[in-house]
Amino acid sequence: MGGPAGPPFSFWWVQAQPPGARDFRAPAAPTAPWDHGENGAYWEDGAAMDLSERVRHLIEPAVDDMGFDVVRVLVSGSRKPSLQAMVERRDGRAVSVDDCARISRAISALLDVEEPIKGAYTLEVSSPGIDRPLVKLGDFERFRGFQAKVEIARPVDGRRRFKGRLLGVEDDNIRIEIEQGEVKLPYPDIQRAKLVLTDDLIAASEEKKRA
Repeated sequence: MGGPAGPPFSFWWVQAQPPGARDFRAPAAPTAPWDHGENGAYWEDGAAMDLSERVRHLIEPAVDDMGFDVVRVLVSGSRKPSLQAMVERRDGRAVSVDDCARISRAISALLDVEEPIKGAYTLEVSSPGIDRPLVKLGDFERFRGFQAKVEIARPVDGRRRFKGRLLGVEDDNIRIEIEQGEVKLPYPDIQRAKLVLTDDLIAASEEKKRA
């Protein structure tokens, strides 16, 4: 379970064996909305969507109905892909192993019907640790005041990696205070971001558990 006294994630693993195989490389555009592109990508109304985004789009309504938010969906690997779905309870309580099991069954049922992944794959449902990834724009507002690491695709002031205190969101920019002062980072350019494990973050997590 997540928390300072335990490991950073709770896991539930499922092995699925649908037929066929799929490679995950750049697409060639198909013609129909939600059609399969070449090599594992998808297109929605002519716009490319990678496999992780496609799976997230498929599972998010069902997970939402169960009282959870999808933090992140990540599909990695090609010969035997791994699908990681990271979720959190909307009521703020810790995600249990039973929660992961229920969500895993729901996701498996959806993917059996839609088959976005062709071939054998591993499904992992987990809860985020305290030093969680920051994915949605709202995450950067929600965790303002805490330390974070952010990596962007295009340099700002000659650098792509930043570590500092989150100051929230302004329009489509992330505000972060580093040693040299405040920097605004374009949200669409963010490749990776996560909270940094600090005493303040641990204390806030413990206070939330007691609430």
